[in-house]
Formats: sequence, C-alpha cells, structure tokens
Amino acid sequence: MAKVKNNVDNGELVSLEAQAKGGKALKNEMEDSQTQKQAPKKVKKTKKGLGKRFKEIFSELKKVSWPTFAKVVKQTGVVLVVVMFFLVIIGVTDVVLSSLLNWLVA
Repeated sequence: MAKVKNNVDNGELVSLEAQAKGGKALKNEMEDSQTQKQAPKKVKKTKKGLGKRFKEIFSELKKVSWPTFAKVVKQTGVVLVVVMFFLVIIGVTDVVLSSLLNWLVA
C-alpha cells in the first residue's frame, strides 16, 4: 500500500484500507464503527424498600440548614409588606379606572 500522509488519523487509514480491499471489507468496517458508537446499555435500577426510602429522606433532611425563627418572622414580614404595597397599587388603579369608565359612560 502507498504511504499515507501524517495528518491522516487511524480511523481514516482503516477506512482507506477497507476501500482498497473491496466493498465487503468496507461494509464490515462500517458495521464495526457503528457498534462502537452505540451508547453502553444502562444498568437496571434495583427497587428500594419503603423503609429504606424514608431513611434516605430523613438523612437528607438532617443535612438541610434550617433558618432561625427570627429570620422566618423577618422574611414573613417582608412578604406581607410587599403584598400590601401591591394591593394598594392595584386597588388605587381599580378605583381610578372605574371612575374614568363611569365618567365616559354617563
């Protein structure tokens, strides 16, 4: 076989050799490359018992960093203030638009 340039990788070299040998060799080489490209088969997951699942859940809950009571109260206050703020804005907008509609219709 003739010398191949250095920039040809092994896959291309095998493919060129298969083409030189004939169609049957090319077909076999293509099948081999397709089987190599397929993803490996997934391993089946084993079923876990209910008790084991609860044990894992409680184990994860122990890892959670829970906020202090003071932080919860403070954040709840912030949420209530924001809700009240938007309640006032939407209420004022509703009253203004209602009075404008009554003025236009009357």
